[in-house]
Amino acid sequence: MAPSHPGDRIVLFDTTLRDGEQSPGAAMTLSAKLRVAKLLAAMGVDVLEAGFPVSSPQQADAVRQIVDELADTETVICALGRAHEADVRAAAEALGAGPKTRIHTFIATSDIHIAAKFSAPRFGATMAERRESVMRMAVDAVRQAKAHTDDVEFSAEDAGRTDHGFLCDVVAAAVEAGATTINIPDTTGYCTPADYAALFRAVQDCCDTSGVVLSTHCHDDLGLAVANTLAGVEAGARQVEVTVNGIGERAGNAPLEEVAMALRVRADRYGVTHGLDATKLGEASRLVSVVTGFAVPPNKSIVGANAFAHEAGIHQHGVLKDRQTYEILRAEEVGADAQGIRLGRHSGRHGLFSRLARLGVDVPEADRDGVYQRFVALADQKREIYDGDLRRLVDPAADAPERGFSLVALRVSTGSDEKPHAEVTLQDGATGELRVETASGDGPVDAIYRAIDGAAGRPHRLESYSIRALTKAADAAGEALVVVSDGPALAQGKATGTDILRASAEAYVRALNGLDADDHDEGGFVKEGIMASFDTV
Repeated sequence: MAPSHPGDRIVLFDTTLRDGEQSPGAAMTLSAKLRVAKLLAAMGVDVLEAGFPVSSPQQADAVRQIVDELADTETVICALGRAHEADVRAAAEALGAGPKTRIHTFIATSDIHIAAKFSAPRFGATMAERRESVMRMAVDAVRQAKAHTDDVEFSAEDAGRTDHGFLCDVVAAAVEAGATTINIPDTTGYCTPADYAALFRAVQDCCDTSGVVLSTHCHDDLGLAVANTLAGVEAGARQVEVTVNGIGERAGNAPLEEVAMALRVRADRYGVTHGLDATKLGEASRLVSVVTGFAVPPNKSIVGANAFAHEAGIHQHGVLKDRQTYEILRAEEVGADAQGIRLGRHSGRHGLFSRLARLGVDVPEADRDGVYQRFVALADQKREIYDGDLRRLVDPAADAPERGFSLVALRVSTGSDEKPHAEVTLQDGATGELRVETASGDGPVDAIYRAIDGAAGRPHRLESYSIRALTKAADAAGEALVVVSDGPALAQGKATGTDILRASAEAYVRALNGLDADDHDEGGFVKEGIMASFDTV
């Protein structure tokens, strides 16, 4: 087992653009991939797996462009290929003469995979013969990759269910052939932390891994991806393969944000460091959510809307006194907003009057009992209490906010050879003025939102976007949910319709208007950077 010292540094290998994009429905445009790649490099990700070039011309082109765009950064750009000559050649061609590149090649090593993928007579009639074929292909692929770059990674696919003896044989052969990183993946999410750590110990006991980096790659089929990754680090791994928001095949991969912060918060346990700028984690999570259309659950660790939010009165009281009572890391460390006091039926006086004070509303002591009783009554009727609700609790005569803009017309055009284009017409509720704006974007929804921002007269940041089907017929109605921000404030909007693009536009406009009137359930408005609660797909 490799010793763990305080100075040990973990290599962060991000595969959002490769394994993450393999999630059904998560395919990204080239423009979106470049945006994600640039942000990951700015965050300090050490290795970025940009794609699987042999799978399509688009994948190969994406890898080429990412290599060019990130040429001046410290990030190593990696391309994946199976242990086949054509795959490795395609990876090498896509990476070209990039200054910092890696070829990642892999082959299945478990008996289950070998029996299914390597049939007789080509690969042998017996399992022993097929294993010999697998080892030969692994060695050939590593040598071929080594001819293009000194940085070669080899993965034993389904290592989690591979015989330890054969795994050691394959790893030893790959290292001898020139592999500089050895990945031991739990491809199917089958392992427990003890199982996974045992794989690393077995490899280190039977192979000379000096000068070689051992890597984790864990899937979340049993909800153990992060636990297994950390077990691998304890057992000697010094590279972790992760994705933003944990997206990936089936149940996904170990999330970058969770692994990175676990290693940092519990440095006393793991004794390792990494170079990630964690303050950009929230931004990265939002970007990946937007470009893939995969909503982030509110209770998601580190980057979820509720990760630093508190509704229960006893929690609010503690956090208002000292955030360390219920927060093991500072929200600012991961690009989130501090003191997420959420108001609902579980909240108490401390949370209520703290929020009112932050809104600049001073409630005399003699009036506090009445305000609190009205709050409790309203909290029994609404899932969450918003700032507009609070103002009316203090002053029942206060007017509800004006509606602002309304969507009058929407036109969207798409073509295979150009970016989607949108034209929107908004009416200003205060003046009656019609505003027409056009824009293009990475996708039709992105184009629509850019056009709406233009018509509204200022840009807004899209924090979250999700859609879901409400019915199953051919003309199914869909529901769009969005959260946008404008400075420190966040607003939520919801709309339904059979035309999901129109519904997406309506939801965005409603979010901009900050709907929070009692007689409307389409959205809410929350100050201080606290994200409104909403149902996710």
